[in-house]
Amino acid sequence: MTHRAEITDLTRDLVSIPSHEDETEAGDFLEAWLREETDATVTRDDTGNVIARKSPADGAAGRGEDTSLALVGHHDVVPPAARQLDGEEYVVEERDGRLYGRGTADMKGAVAACLLAFRDADPACELVVASFVGEEVGGVGARAAIDAGFAPDYALVAEGSTNYSKPGVTDVVVAHKGRRGSTITARGASAHASEPEAGENAIYRACDAVDIVRELDFPEAEVVGESLRGSIAATEVDGGSAWNVIPDTCTVTVDERTVPGERADLGQVESVAGVEWTVDQDLPPMACDDPDFADAVLASARAAQDGDPELVTKPHATDAGWLAAAGTTCVVCGASEPGEAHTETESVGIDVLERCYRLYRDLAERGPQPA
Repeated sequence: MTHRAEITDLTRDLVSIPSHEDETEAGDFLEAWLREETDATVTRDDTGNVIARKSPADGAAGRGEDTSLALVGHHDVVPPAARQLDGEEYVVEERDGRLYGRGTADMKGAVAACLLAFRDADPACELVVASFVGEEVGGVGARAAIDAGFAPDYALVAEGSTNYSKPGVTDVVVAHKGRRGSTITARGASAHASEPEAGENAIYRACDAVDIVRELDFPEAEVVGESLRGSIAATEVDGGSAWNVIPDTCTVTVDERTVPGERADLGQVESVAGVEWTVDQDLPPMACDDPDFADAVLASARAAQDGDPELVTKPHATDAGWLAAAGTTCVVCGASEPGEAHTETESVGIDVLERCYRLYRDLAERGPQPA
């Protein structure tokens, strides 16, 4: 079977398995495939993560026995649209050289490429393949794996990086934004609206806090020569109980896109009387801390395609943020294109999946550092 046929079939099989509410069946498939297709050491932890390891090839002795490289993905997906379901199975369709269906781009196609590259590579160092659960709900699987000791030296997280610098290439992401979601809660004292001075208007206090948010500078960072700029925005407001009552509570949701090493001082809002600021979610950003690793992945990306890939940045948080925070040197490199993930028409190019297979295998066999 050709690599194209094999990667198409494996992606089809993975995508057809529902995994937006329960990842168990998809994990069963991954574990069984790895045990059948490889001689690797395969584990399945209590969270549902599937992790396999293989030793360096004999010819790599002296080069990589003390170094580990992980190919990382996730097998959970966001809920499918109605058109992406056929009973309990997900619909998978092939048209014009692309596979359509929930999870094709984000990110079971790239997981399939990782699995095949892991199986076929004669690695220059210890090679690991990991597929996590719960990425779409805050990195549940990655955090559990890290807590249990998952600590590769290097990781390529196979989230999307295709068509970032230009059409037709798969680039190498050296940094991505994180997301900190928080709530501003303003409290006052209710009164009849005909006597506003008798109360303390929580909406006014919330507005004063939002004025502070509006004046905060967006954080910026530079990673391996690439610039990344964060953002801060008030996105929801909820306050008041009736048209004739001075409100005693008002809440404001703030969406902040963080960058490595910099955080906006949102705590300044608490300088307003009656205002409290709380963090609801904090997905970490990622920065590659080793330019040599970025160059090694870029060399493999160039060897795997005719185009001219570049080092780029990515706006979306991934499990690379958790891994980088725990000390693993990371990049992101995968098949998904901007605008494909989480959509009703989600799809991935089969030729790009083939490209990613070549890229991942080449990196595994070259090693994570330039020769």
